[in-house]
Amino acid sequence: MARKIGKILIANRGEIALRIIRACKELEIFSVVVYSEADKEGAWVKKADKAVMLKGHPVEVYLDYEHIISVAKEQKCHAIHPGYGFLSESADFARACEKRGLIFIGPKAEHIELFGDKIASKNAMREIGVPVIEGTTEPIASLKEAEEIAKEIGFPVMIKAAYGGGGRGMRIVHDAKSFAPLFHSATQEAEKFFGNGDMFIEKYVANPRHIEVQVMADKYGNVVHLGERDCSIQRRHQKVIEISPSPHLLPEVRKEIYRIAQKAVYRLGYESVGTMEFLVDEQNHIYFIEMNTRVQVEHPVTEITSGVDIIQRMIQLAEGDKLHFLQEEIHFRGYAIEFRINAEDPQKNFIPSFGTIEEYLTPGGPGVRLDSAIYSGYTIPPHYDSMIAKLIVWALDWEGVVKKAKRALDEYDIGGVTTNISLHKEIVRDEDFQKGLFDTSFLDARVEHFALINTIAPNEEKSTTSFMSRLLQKGLVSLKGDFV
Repeated sequence: MARKIGKILIANRGEIALRIIRACKELEIFSVVVYSEADKEGAWVKKADKAVMLKGHPVEVYLDYEHIISVAKEQKCHAIHPGYGFLSESADFARACEKRGLIFIGPKAEHIELFGDKIASKNAMREIGVPVIEGTTEPIASLKEAEEIAKEIGFPVMIKAAYGGGGRGMRIVHDAKSFAPLFHSATQEAEKFFGNGDMFIEKYVANPRHIEVQVMADKYGNVVHLGERDCSIQRRHQKVIEISPSPHLLPEVRKEIYRIAQKAVYRLGYESVGTMEFLVDEQNHIYFIEMNTRVQVEHPVTEITSGVDIIQRMIQLAEGDKLHFLQEEIHFRGYAIEFRINAEDPQKNFIPSFGTIEEYLTPGGPGVRLDSAIYSGYTIPPHYDSMIAKLIVWALDWEGVVKKAKRALDEYDIGGVTTNISLHKEIVRDEDFQKGLFDTSFLDARVEHFALINTIAPNEEKSTTSFMSRLLQKGLVSLKGDFV
């Protein structure tokens, strides 16, 4: 088909802006980025075909969609790619683009709106026969009403922000006594981050695996999945490591979760790229939890195992193109793991560590990919999320990809700021991780132990009295020396 998009404005920053620029170059599309003054030294600013600085608050400039749309029109762009975060899940932004004659590279506004409302999306899934967790079907603002519903469902329950995501505004409540303070803190957090304190309550599923399915659909009713990702390794509901495929998912469960995801996308008439997210409990029951209507941070592991360039296909679908392949033409190969590299200190409660990168030595070799926009001499601004890179490794089997991960992480050295690379090194050496045995409780149960090990000097043996005394003080071992 004839190309409709010749110039794209990228309404984002960092590694995802650079990733979109690279996709544009391969599609021979002119790229324009907007950037804040704090981002003027960003690699993506230097590599785009055109860069336009937006004056104002370093965060607010990326959220002012009227201004961004005006820049797109001034630069004679045909489309806008929102990346992830910022305006990527704003139905108002998608509508405003359409109103001004710009193609929004993403799904229809009505679907962004539907899945932005966690309660409405669960109700929609329930109506088409997709399994969901027992819980409220309408937003709750009243503490009294919330307490009554929680007692009716039965503890433990999960409190969740009705209009949020990413782990914000979420609390696990194990008994009635602790419900009120946790409800208040979740509500306040939701109001701060999402501008709406409405909550919903659902039955808490203990120790599940967090499995998501990458889907892709065109406007002609064609739907494919690109396999699943296991995002169970999380810290306080925030993803830390993502894996494709899940190393411990039964074949029949995998087949069923694909069927559910494709069915939902087809029945709703969804178009573009999206991610259906599920919990799989200890009895292998599947529950829909949400859908992300944008490209995911973790999309590289799917690209590697499926061979599909998700960003390029996303642009082509926005042009009205048909999917280039059938489901049976997608062949999955090997395992891929993504490590989110954050500028934060695991030994100081993961406090952000912003500053200038004094040394930057990157891993490489077969099966290693690095998505990042930082470099030696770059100063990380304090205004944004602490993620500064994504290290992705691939191998034919699970044992091989774990070994690859160890080697790549050992090669990665970032000087001048503190990162969570040391934490990732501990995770890949964990016995259960190496066996592919983990769920959403994996990291929170180990993070103090991992952080403690990282405080030991390189020449200090882990069997010394000093080491053991520190473990005993933390309550991480018994007198018999067994980890608890």
